[in-house]
Amino acid sequence: MAAQSHIPVGSIIAALDVGSSKIACFIARVMSEDGQIDIVGIGHQASRGIKAGTVIDLDAAEIAIRQAVHAAEHMAAESLHGYPLREVIVNMPALHAQSHAVAVSVQILGQQVTENDIRRALAKAQDHLMTEDAELIHTIPIAYRLDGKEGVDDPRGMVGHGLDVNIHMVTGELAALKNMASAIERSHLDIVSLCLSPYAAGLSVLVDDEMDLGCTVIDMGGGLTSFAVFSGGALIFADAIPIGGQHVTNDIARGLTTSVADAERIKTLYGSAMATSSDERELIDVPLLGEETHATPNHVPRSLLVGIIQPRLEEIFEHVRARLQDSGLGTVAGRRLILTGGASQLPGTRDLAQRILDKQVRLGRPLSLTGLADSVSGPAFATTAGLLRYLIQRPHEMPAEIMAHVAHGSMWDRLKLWLRENW
Repeated sequence: MAAQSHIPVGSIIAALDVGSSKIACFIARVMSEDGQIDIVGIGHQASRGIKAGTVIDLDAAEIAIRQAVHAAEHMAAESLHGYPLREVIVNMPALHAQSHAVAVSVQILGQQVTENDIRRALAKAQDHLMTEDAELIHTIPIAYRLDGKEGVDDPRGMVGHGLDVNIHMVTGELAALKNMASAIERSHLDIVSLCLSPYAAGLSVLVDDEMDLGCTVIDMGGGLTSFAVFSGGALIFADAIPIGGQHVTNDIARGLTTSVADAERIKTLYGSAMATSSDERELIDVPLLGEETHATPNHVPRSLLVGIIQPRLEEIFEHVRARLQDSGLGTVAGRRLILTGGASQLPGTRDLAQRILDKQVRLGRPLSLTGLADSVSGPAFATTAGLLRYLIQRPHEMPAEIMAHVAHGSMWDRLKLWLRENW
């Protein structure tokens, strides 16, 4: 359920989605107290200096980020009143993140449970998980018990002696984060928050019932395929594999002996994840690698192209299935699967996923955002749109926000709090 926005109406917010195949920036204005937003600026650019969610060339990444942001700023010039963009929420690739299940108890001593009691539990969990080589990305309460009683949806206002909170915490590799931050900060931008890529994609494409009843979102990007499991309205698990749409393109380039650019074009125009009866008869023209002029046509059956694409996509879904099985969340995740990301748009991908993962599959695209042009309203921009939703709807899951709002009160109150927690 969407929480009331903590960002004032009329404020300008921005999301920067740094991926392996593209870099996208959305700028939006907050339109209402309940977090409705209107997209006022859009910029996207082919990615450079990023491979499998990792910065491999700071200079190239900085240039691509700067170009995407400048395009969005130019479109949003009237809303920005001539000022450059300063603050952005940025995606965190799931390949550099880890899910942790943490259980924490706090004493209530017969009083009503307050918002601060829950924040104390979350802050206590964060203290346990602080390490030098990882950064906390999300602190998400997923289940409560009051005096040992299960199934408490929201303990606020209830009276009890002991509150137990099950928490899903996500940490990110510090080295990978610092390299990403360097590329972004070189463009004179401040990172106000981070959000895991498949989590953002899920917030963008899921309806409330899917999030509550249990589902899996698979975000198929250029260099990574990441996935997130939702249940009870919360993210409960996330993971990624370092294979994506660019690997399919490279397979085509090698298999058909053509350039990577031509392979991408051929994939987009003629590619499919599943074979059809007409593939053998349909011929496609493939420019040969190294030939300056395309004098003599090089026709190959479409079945050859599909025969290259299908095994790679099967491999991706088999890996995802294995990771989901290893997580032990099979029953909680339900039978609903939502595909999103640019690489999910290939015809037949939905049917292939349904066959391998044995789930009901639909293609996800950003829901109910005003100002979003048709060209950027598809699955490829789900993460970018979801970053804005996270910033508006889920500030209570940001570790820095949790630590900043734990009320300490007087010295006597702090002493009582310390005694409760430690004795």
